[in-house]
Amino acid sequence: MWKGRFSQDTNEAVINFTQSLDIDWRMAIDDIRGSIAHVRMLGHVGLLSGEEALLIEKNLCLIAEEIRKGKFVPKVSLEDVHMNIESRLIELCGPTGAKLHMGRSRNDQANTTVRLYLRRELLEIWEGMKDLISSLLKKAEEHSEIVVPGYTHLQQAQPISMGQFWMAHSHAFVRDAKRLFDAYDSVNESPLGCGALAGSTLPIDREFTCRDLGFASVSGNSMDTVAHRDHFMDVLYFAAVFGGHVSRLAEDLIIYFSAEFGWVRLPDSFCTGSSIMPQKKNPDVLEILRGKAGQLNGALVELLTMTKGIPLTYNRDLQDDKRPLLRTLECLHGIFSVLPALVREVEVDEEAANRGFSDGLILATDVAEYLVLQGVPFRNAHEKVGRIVKYCIENKKPLTSLSLEEWQNIIPEVKGDLLPLLSPRKSMERRNTLGGTSPEQVRAQIRNLSVRLIMFDQEAKGFMENMPEDC
Repeated sequence: MWKGRFSQDTNEAVINFTQSLDIDWRMAIDDIRGSIAHVRMLGHVGLLSGEEALLIEKNLCLIAEEIRKGKFVPKVSLEDVHMNIESRLIELCGPTGAKLHMGRSRNDQANTTVRLYLRRELLEIWEGMKDLISSLLKKAEEHSEIVVPGYTHLQQAQPISMGQFWMAHSHAFVRDAKRLFDAYDSVNESPLGCGALAGSTLPIDREFTCRDLGFASVSGNSMDTVAHRDHFMDVLYFAAVFGGHVSRLAEDLIIYFSAEFGWVRLPDSFCTGSSIMPQKKNPDVLEILRGKAGQLNGALVELLTMTKGIPLTYNRDLQDDKRPLLRTLECLHGIFSVLPALVREVEVDEEAANRGFSDGLILATDVAEYLVLQGVPFRNAHEKVGRIVKYCIENKKPLTSLSLEEWQNIIPEVKGDLLPLLSPRKSMERRNTLGGTSPEQVRAQIRNLSVRLIMFDQEAKGFMENMPEDC
């Protein structure tokens, strides 16, 4: 490739050290599709004759078929996917094949290849995200009337609908879906024609290749385009935040599944046993999911660190930029292979959950808000209810067992109409403010997010329609 400038062959150890086939060969078909767009453009502007352009495109399609059938064995000595394909093209086309690379560099060629690959991968990830959110929404509807303890600091706080729990996680994943589509927009920009860094003196048509490949727009600055990896970082940032949300969901379910809580049931098919303790049923799948956040966070930090301080424009440091990206994509596909199905199988033991309400103290905020409606300033109400809580603890009495006389001895403002309100279910049902935990509000949230899901899916279908035809 560069033998005109060099007087020595590349050291074999250097060849093995610098090759990238283990990473980029999976993108071979995308690389060929980018080359087809490029050769069509060369024919369009007259840099190739019509016959030359057709000959090159025909043989590029032949190479794609060889790759699909496993008949093309790449050579490490040719360094990467791009040179392997170009070398094979020259074997098939002779000198005409050597004309393919005019008007472009591997810098913009590789950038285009990865973007084509990423667009398809991100739309597959959307399918997994859609499955997960749909599963959560169905579970929220199923559990909208079930009352369970809600926690802050892992201490019982207020009664909630289990549907509200599922919707809390649903909202987080819908935000992740927005970040996913933002990342897609970042990827969906054509770099082809930027060349090594400064464009080309040849009369190429970047808009032509942009249209042929179905990109939304052409990148605006050739130097910035070949230098930056912001689109990778956008994908990795989405994945890192998503991984944190997966980890939190997994942690919640692990806690509620434990014997000390015991009100979430997991299917045997998503658990494992112990090699020594016959009684064990371990939430291994959830634990592995919880741990994936470290892998996803690490990939983002790896790329951020790799790109720190690199001068304009392309530098070989960036050869490894795809490694954290591909590990992340693999991790995401793994998560979606198990998490939606697991969510669909989760069951809730409401009776076990309600055992946590036995002391009634989870209703303390309801009493404070009752007093506010009686005209008591909230801070005073808070202090008065604190005295009631202390009385219950010292006398080992559930809050719900106190007589009206006991209430009025400590809080004279209490009337008989308070006592019928003191149940976890009534507390949950009365929290009917927008976004609150009442079944009515949970169902409203389900409707709202269902509409968002449809809108995201329509956007994804629009992207699919703009995908270029296969080679």
